[in-house]
Amino acid sequence: MKRPKAVWQALLAVLALASMLGCQGLSSGKSQNGNQPTGGQAGRLTASPTNVALGSVTVGANQTQPVTVTNSGGSGVTITATTITGTGFSATGPKLPVSIAAGQSKTFNVTYAPQVPGQSSGNLAIISNATNSTLNVALSATGVADGALSASPSSLNFGSVLVGKKQTIAETLKNSGGSSVTITAVTTTGSGFSVSGLSVPFTLNAGQSASFSVSFAPPSARSSNGTLSITSSDSDSPLAVPLNGMGVSPGALTANPTSLEFGSVQVGNNQTLMDTLTNTGGSNVTISSAYASGTGFSISGLDPPLTLTPGQQFTFSVIFTPPSAGGFNGTVYVISDASDPNLSIPLTGTGTAAGQLAVSPTSLNFGNVTVGQNAQLGGKLTASGTSVTVSWVNISNSQFTISGITFPVQIPAGQDVTFTMTFTPQAAGDASGTASFASNASNSPTVESLSGDGVNPQHSVDLSWTASNSPDISSYNVYRGTVSGGPYSKIGSVQSPTTAYTDSNVTNGQTYYYVTTAVNSSNQESSNSNQAKAVIP
Repeated sequence: MKRPKAVWQALLAVLALASMLGCQGLSSGKSQNGNQPTGGQAGRLTASPTNVALGSVTVGANQTQPVTVTNSGGSGVTITATTITGTGFSATGPKLPVSIAAGQSKTFNVTYAPQVPGQSSGNLAIISNATNSTLNVALSATGVADGALSASPSSLNFGSVLVGKKQTIAETLKNSGGSSVTITAVTTTGSGFSVSGLSVPFTLNAGQSASFSVSFAPPSARSSNGTLSITSSDSDSPLAVPLNGMGVSPGALTANPTSLEFGSVQVGNNQTLMDTLTNTGGSNVTISSAYASGTGFSISGLDPPLTLTPGQQFTFSVIFTPPSAGGFNGTVYVISDASDPNLSIPLTGTGTAAGQLAVSPTSLNFGNVTVGQNAQLGGKLTASGTSVTVSWVNISNSQFTISGITFPVQIPAGQDVTFTMTFTPQAAGDASGTASFASNASNSPTVESLSGDGVNPQHSVDLSWTASNSPDISSYNVYRGTVSGGPYSKIGSVQSPTTAYTDSNVTNGQTYYYVTTAVNSSNQESSNSNQAKAVIP
């Protein structure tokens, strides 16, 4: 195809210009002063990447990303300056000014080093003689707080744990910082402590938590202290969590006495013995059940559930009530969570037939006893069959009292004890009552009847006189009056030579006046003798 004539003329003009330039000694299409050539495509700069996003960077750390600047034009470009804006951003690169030939590249490094948390944006401006004299590269990044690892709870107290048992507490790690934290190791120190539920290494992002278990299994009865140590990328690594616990020996229940012997107990009666439980172990013991087996045995005062702390004691009653004669065996069972969960206390006892108590005589009659005076009669108590214990006596009338015996008194079978009963009438008249002897005999109470008669005192006046000197005296007459000097009344006579007389017919509280006369054989009576006075109490 033929080109138009005008086109060929233009091409010839261009060739002529090129020949002219070549004669001036320039090559590579550049001018001597480094400016854009007078012919060919101009230089142009491009950046890769055109936007630099440095992401999240921990405060105090830094992140760098290269930016490649390429001359995509047809002639060389000279970069004369760079400027950067935005908090925390900086740039490094070739020493300026620097030339970039066509198709060549230079690398600049953009660094982000945040001092405080927060989002940052900026711009890298590259100044050159390219057709795009200012090349802008957008910058963005976020400053984030450092990762902060914490443990909850901050310390672990396992309290008292039985030797051979295990106590487990949940522990939680949390990253409360602004950047991720990588946990590389979790270890424990101290006897009996261990960790489970974690597999390291693992990473906790900002705000993320992880839970695991810490256990205490004491190997012996003593206090144990240790540390849970978490090694991580946190600047405060390692994180230490104090651990403590107390290993305690199991509770142990013992009985004192270890067995109970009730001996002989009469049928119908009962015998009570005491027993004491003690927790001799190192931890609490809870008694869940307690009961007595065996005919006639029972317990009192022990009402489960009951918890005994280490060293604590508890006393209760065991009762034997034999229903019949013969030997009996039983057991007290105490069920608990002690190391010996089934404690047993053997029981033995013998039931004996009830004895008999006899009182002799069955009645005591004191007869007449002057008021204000007393009379005493003896008695005795006799046991038969088995021994009898007499605990007390009740006397229904206070005019009767007992002595010579002290209660309670045990009387062996076939033997007796004596006593003295006293009657002290307080007024004239019949008195009666009973003495009831209480005992463990089958015929208790054993009763003795009491009776007596209280009488007033009987007074008399004894009179005596001097015999008459007359030889012919045959008798003497006795006279009494109630007024001094008479009148007198004859109350009796006595034959000579008797010179005494007793007046028994007197009244208590009365005063009497007495005289006597002498009578001869001719029945002649003398005058009155001197007067004698008598006061009756």
